[in-house]
Amino acid sequence: MSDRLYIFDTTLRDGEQSPGCSMNIEEKMRVAHALAALGVDIIEAGFPIASPGDFEAVHRIASEIHGPKIAGLARAATKDIERAGMAVKPAGDHARIHTFIATSPIHMQAKLRMTPDQVLERAVASVKQARSLVPEVEFSAEDAGRSDIDFLCRVVEAVIKAGARVINIPDTVGYMTPDEFGFRIRSLIEKVPNSDQAVFSVHCHNDLGLAVANSLAAIENGARQVECTMNGLGERAGNASLEEIVMIMKTRADRYDIDTQINTTKIVPTSKLVSQITGMSVQANKAIVGANAFAHEAGIHQDGVLKHKKTYEIMTPESVGWTTNRMVLGKHSGRAALKARYLELGTELDDEQVIEVFGRFKILADKKKDIFDEDLMAILSADSGIDTERVKLVSLHAASGTNDVPVAAVELEIEGVHHKATAEGDGPVDAAFKAIKSLVEPRGKLLLYAVNAITAGTDAQGEVTVRLQNGDRIVNGQGSDTDIVVASAKALICALNKLPGMHAKAVHAQYSGV
Repeated sequence: MSDRLYIFDTTLRDGEQSPGCSMNIEEKMRVAHALAALGVDIIEAGFPIASPGDFEAVHRIASEIHGPKIAGLARAATKDIERAGMAVKPAGDHARIHTFIATSPIHMQAKLRMTPDQVLERAVASVKQARSLVPEVEFSAEDAGRSDIDFLCRVVEAVIKAGARVINIPDTVGYMTPDEFGFRIRSLIEKVPNSDQAVFSVHCHNDLGLAVANSLAAIENGARQVECTMNGLGERAGNASLEEIVMIMKTRADRYDIDTQINTTKIVPTSKLVSQITGMSVQANKAIVGANAFAHEAGIHQDGVLKHKKTYEIMTPESVGWTTNRMVLGKHSGRAALKARYLELGTELDDEQVIEVFGRFKILADKKKDIFDEDLMAILSADSGIDTERVKLVSLHAASGTNDVPVAAVELEIEGVHHKATAEGDGPVDAAFKAIKSLVEPRGKLLLYAVNAITAGTDAQGEVTVRLQNGDRIVNGQGSDTDIVVASAKALICALNKLPGMHAKAVHAQYSGV
């Protein structure tokens, strides 16, 4: 049995399927670079046939990311597999097609309307087709947790014979318990005659809060690849958290003695990047990456930690990338020092990006005495990643008081033309949003407005996330500023820029809509 656990990260595919987590291509590239620096073995870059944008993102990641294998997801269908093969082709020897078909009775009958024999035939044909396009094929039996074990054995044996070298057993709906799931993995490995020719993988969902526990049970019973996401993102209740799986392997090496090859000091920076880009905040008490993960408030805990950290800390904050380091550069600092600090934080900037980010850094340095690493990441996230910045904030003035009606006046540049509007609202942010929305179409429906203070202090930057829906399209926008109203306006404009077909609306100069 190998002592190596392969980390298959699906943040860019399953993680992006979380409602509101859609990323544009530039944002996906930033996450992909961070995952490569983190040391994941496989990046599932997307579902190429889903959209032209998904195809382009997978193709760019396969072209530009070096180190991890790059996988594209495909249903067990000819066109899906062809599209996935084209998308991952630039990865060369590191290209992988991940094809799947459901094997549970409910899925075969209610969704696929196929017999077990038809499913088996389709699975084998799809693996053979995929193997003709790329050097490595992974096969997944969707809803394997609720599949008949004997039929599952037949399918697994057949697809291995057809050329699949990674067999993924997903608990697609998060239904199984650890003892059940572990037994299922062990049974497959023991019963399938050619199981030694493939690596067994698991993809566990968290509907009952058991994704990590089920993954561990699978590892204990022979699985050597785990499919997971940063911060546990994913459909419904999410997937197994990468950071938890990795740190369990490291912290409990006495029990598992399995190496993941992950650079654990990059876990927290990667977590923060994913959180900022997707707008999905990490709960304070989240294991490993939550703000309170290494906080001690109870007196007896504080006393113990002061005497010896291991009394209450089973791992060090530094081992996963937590740091209290302050960015000591000031407004007189140069581009080289700023670029070097971003590199330490896991983000490599090219010369053009350095010029753009340096300008924002200077503006913030004039407003704020102390610049923290969190401020730097917010600078990087808030205004970047927009494919076409059709709307720009020129100016914003907001006024409110205890006995005054809040009002905001904005000036926007929309595709090179300046537009102005004024609106009243329930508060300065509401007024600013109404004024901005009065100038554009479509306006989008506001699904989420979230504010986070990036660092401590009254001069802290406020980071705002806005989520808009227009039809079936959901987009996120982020903005940061020491003025929370300005940060809110930036976040809304960032989201509006991502809406397809967004354009200026013909309006009067004054607007007072509700």
